[in-house]
Amino acid sequence: MTDAPRDREEHYVNPASFEPGIEVPLTAEQERYYQAGQWTIIWWKFRRHRLALASGVLLLAFYLIVLFAEFVAPYNLHSRNTQHIHAPPQALHLFHEGEFIGPFVYGYDYRLNMQNLQREYVPNPEKVQPLRFFCSGDSYEFWGLFEADLHLVCAAEGGTLFLAGTDRLGRDMFSRIIYGARVSMTIGLIGVALTFVLGLLFGGLAGYYGGLVDEAVQRAIEILRSFPTIPLFMTLSAILPVTWSPILVFFGISIILALLEWPDLARAVRSKLLSLREEDFATAAQLMGASPLRIIGRHLLPSFTSHLIASASLAIPTMILAETALSFLGLGLRPPVTSWGVLLTEAQNINVVALYPWLMLPVVPVILVVLAFNFLGDGLRDAADPYK
Repeated sequence: MTDAPRDREEHYVNPASFEPGIEVPLTAEQERYYQAGQWTIIWWKFRRHRLALASGVLLLAFYLIVLFAEFVAPYNLHSRNTQHIHAPPQALHLFHEGEFIGPFVYGYDYRLNMQNLQREYVPNPEKVQPLRFFCSGDSYEFWGLFEADLHLVCAAEGGTLFLAGTDRLGRDMFSRIIYGARVSMTIGLIGVALTFVLGLLFGGLAGYYGGLVDEAVQRAIEILRSFPTIPLFMTLSAILPVTWSPILVFFGISIILALLEWPDLARAVRSKLLSLREEDFATAAQLMGASPLRIIGRHLLPSFTSHLIASASLAIPTMILAETALSFLGLGLRPPVTSWGVLLTEAQNINVVALYPWLMLPVVPVILVVLAFNFLGDGLRDAADPYK
């Protein structure tokens, strides 16, 4: 596809500048622009937003990692190395003593400091451990479907590969962050999907019908928003049976997050529909016999698509932050479920963080994902806005 026209004004032909009755032919570029569909124009405008485009690529990479977490992670989720408890991260190197070797890490020399009983790990330049790619390692069940042991990268034979260090049980933090992304990033999608269903349903009914329906929805929203969030979440979380499997707990937390977030979207949809339902195109559709659901879904909601896109892009990181914060406080997901918030529970003690700062590394992907969703939302909103 060739580059899109830079702006509509650059290719606008002013009829007043030509004599009446004379047809002015459009250039090939103008003709292609004016004949392009809505989604094509949105894509052209979105491509000009470089930061949003880069954020979209980053999020796509994250979700590809989520799909193939078992393959990308160097170790199994529950693999323990008791000889390397609270081991610091190993740095990647390419050159050893001026000679190119390829990606490798230096092995550790370990000793126990008898004065403070602290484990001390010192990189040994004599222990060069080249990385292996597409190699056999810890066995795993890919999405619980079949057994496999193929990994993207592995440590050298008899060596270690702890790119983000290890935790108190000797488990690789980098592998656990990758596995945690599967829960933390998908809980946002499921929660937002439920939020949009509830928000569009109740907000659409309140905005289109008004009157008693609007009053009932507004009072329900006010009652729900009057409860403090943390105590309400604690109450709803306590309802979940302790006998549930981690998968059921995961869906339960997603539903709870959706129940807490839909009122804001419902209010926004209501306010938009209250103004749009009086427009001529809505009246014309009603006179032609269109049903209320068709008027709302085919005529009113598409009129503020840019607002819905921005709401979705902001709701997903809100869900991720909510799950991370609540799991960090012990109110959300709990082991054996692994998420970024669950991983951060080991960093609650400031003394532990001072000794083992790499336990805070799960917060890095949280920051990257939240920023990427915000930048992507800005780009999508601008691209979908017909007035820009």
